[in-house]
Amino acid sequence: MRRFVLAVLCAAALPLAAIAQEQGPQITVTGEGRAAAVPDMATVTLGVTAQDADAGAAMAETNRVAGAILDRLEGMGIEARDRQTSDLGLQPVWSNYRDDRAQEITGYEASNRLTVRVRDLAQLGDVLGAVTEDGANRLSGLSFGLQDPDPVEEEARRDAVADAMQRARVLAEAAGVTLGPVLSITESGGGYAPEPMMMMEARDKSVPVAAGETVLAARVTMVFSLGEGDQ
Repeated sequence: MRRFVLAVLCAAALPLAAIAQEQGPQITVTGEGRAAAVPDMATVTLGVTAQDADAGAAMAETNRVAGAILDRLEGMGIEARDRQTSDLGLQPVWSNYRDDRAQEITGYEASNRLTVRVRDLAQLGDVLGAVTEDGANRLSGLSFGLQDPDPVEEEARRDAVADAMQRARVLAEAAGVTLGPVLSITESGGGYAPEPMMMMEARDKSVPVAAGETVLAARVTMVFSLGEGDQ
């Protein structure tokens, strides 16, 4: 029985070995591409915090300010789908530590964080000014993006493929072999390139903001067959 199983395994391995031999030598390279575009959308993360000796009063104050901000955003034409409560929090505030006295709770801090998408960048400065005027005291994130990123992503992918092919040509030439056809292409990573985040506390009526450009990145791994070099 054991001989029969071993014979079956050997027979199954023979086609795999034959396939690997038929494929011959290969080279695997990774290419990276980037494409930039002027952003047409911004995502803002803002927050409201309030402290009070009573937990309910602290939460009520943050809810009041957050409600006023949401009403203001609605009045400015920000659609409901672009206004979202992303986090609610309530935590105790402790007294300073002293050697002769244990720490104790002196009050509570409530927080309410909102995420807002602004699809009209000409309106962004006014939106930031309005929400801080209404009581937002934390602005923890500002990022720019594209409402339709597909064309820019395609450009980044083309750039990544071109980069991988150029790398493969250089490596094959340096090794003295010829570059054969593409055997496989795999995409990995990609997305928005890192952007600086914005931290501020302000109560200006309008906040000056420069959108700059949005960069999308792509990465592909390509496998090429290799032939013999010139004789």
